[in-house]
Amino acid sequence: MLTRKFYRRGPARQVQQPVTFVDIRRQFGFRSISVGRWVTREERDRAAGLFYDALTDLMWILQGPELLVSLRQTLSFQYGIGGRPGVSAFYDPSARSFSLAKNAGPGSIAHEWFHALDHYLADKAFSDTGRGIYASEAWLRDATPIPHPLNDRLFHCFRNIMLDESGENPSDLVRASIECDRKNGSVYYSEPVELCARAFEAFVQDSAISNNFLVAGTKATEEARLGLYPDGGHRRRINAAFAEYFSCLGKALQRNPGQSA
Repeated sequence: MLTRKFYRRGPARQVQQPVTFVDIRRQFGFRSISVGRWVTREERDRAAGLFYDALTDLMWILQGPELLVSLRQTLSFQYGIGGRPGVSAFYDPSARSFSLAKNAGPGSIAHEWFHALDHYLADKAFSDTGRGIYASEAWLRDATPIPHPLNDRLFHCFRNIMLDESGENPSDLVRASIECDRKNGSVYYSEPVELCARAFEAFVQDSAISNNFLVAGTKATEEARLGLYPDGGHRRRINAAFAEYFSCLGKALQRNPGQSA
């Protein structure tokens, strides 16, 4: 709940006065931001500050401009609206929007944002994807890649997440996720979109900036104990691949705001 305190260690906020969701939309260029009718004014005002810090921290971690966070002004988000039973946060590809529940969503921003990026990149990285396909899914299904240095670095991220060091076998993360799905009688953790979103969470949580409103739970949780987040050398390889990709992407966007991949 937003009545609890959230830990943050990061750059000092450039804007010192209270921040509103209108300010966030303008600064990052989100297509729209919606707040639920059951969110009180006090909750809305506190949430705006927390979201602002989380999104600013994400921008710093990714070494990119505000346009990266809003996916070139194509992304929307909702807070305390459009909830689903038992789901604290979700990304809706049909609306290109991610939603966080009022009380249970904090800590899920990095995960849902990566879903949005993964979906956004599909038709930038592959020439034969459908509307609802994610780039990670397309990579695993051997879709036709679009030649581009940034895409090569993105594929390197997927390869490090889903394959072992030899590049020939499933990674430990994939194996643990398949085993968890087998025990649960479902297919969820082993889906490529979920594997990659959890790997991205780990990358964000391992950064020099800490913000548990942005991300939490990749280390000292039951999911981590079960191997549903990368660890050890595998985690370091993934982090290095993500760092290289986002550094290059950020530089490209700084040079050319119209860069699409």
